[in-house]
Amino acid sequence: MSPFWSRIVVAAVLLPLVIGLVYLDGWWLTGLALVGGLLALHELYAIGGTLRPLRLGGYAAAVATLVGLQLGGIPWMAIGLLSTLCFAFLVFLLSQSRPAFTAAVSMTTAGVLWVIGGIACLVLVRDVPDYGWWTIVAVLFAVFASDTFAYFVGRAIGRHKMAPAISPGKSWEGFLAGLVAGVTVAFLVLYGDREEFLSIPESLVLGAAVVVAGVLGDLFESAVKRDLGVKDSGRVLAGHGGVLDRIDSLLFAGPAAYAVLLAFGVT
Repeated sequence: MSPFWSRIVVAAVLLPLVIGLVYLDGWWLTGLALVGGLLALHELYAIGGTLRPLRLGGYAAAVATLVGLQLGGIPWMAIGLLSTLCFAFLVFLLSQSRPAFTAAVSMTTAGVLWVIGGIACLVLVRDVPDYGWWTIVAVLFAVFASDTFAYFVGRAIGRHKMAPAISPGKSWEGFLAGLVAGVTVAFLVLYGDREEFLSIPESLVLGAAVVVAGVLGDLFESAVKRDLGVKDSGRVLAGHGGVLDRIDSLLFAGPAAYAVLLAFGVT
């Protein structure tokens, strides 16, 4: 099967499942977040193996963060994130190999903050009272529309490189096309609740923040992979690469969306 068709098949199978679990919310969403988060974190630790991350410590902190969020909200989520240092140090003390402490703890902690923290913010967006479902739909589809339009427009007319040292394929023309597409999608999804939830200007700001953050998230992962000398984070999704490759934009878009919602006082 060609890479193109493998991407289509994987998307056709996984997308309805993901959307369904997000709709169900609660422990269904927490389960999805745990599976996706642990897989992405595992991929990151695998490609960053030379830094000797303390994997068990990172996995324990991931579970503590996401389960804590489900059971106790933001305070327990924060405690889960901070527990990464404790779990990592405990694993270091019990380790027989004694990796370089600073590098190992830094890699472990950075992975949890980036991957699990980003996913936790997406869960927080879904948990916005009354309007969480449509807000997370706006975020997910704005990122998807932005990525799609940026890719095709960039390939067609992209001339000015956006970040050639990190991701040579990205262009400013593609970025602008993706920005327009993402903002439009967010506006359309949230338009029906403009009188009760986000006004039209606020929905446009949300869309813009999500798109810009999503691009930064993509570039961030590209920088990490370039630094570690790998092309994809993994192969679990066939033509899509790894889980981390598929959610890298969302890991920045989620915190950006939640920050905008906080600023507008609707959380």
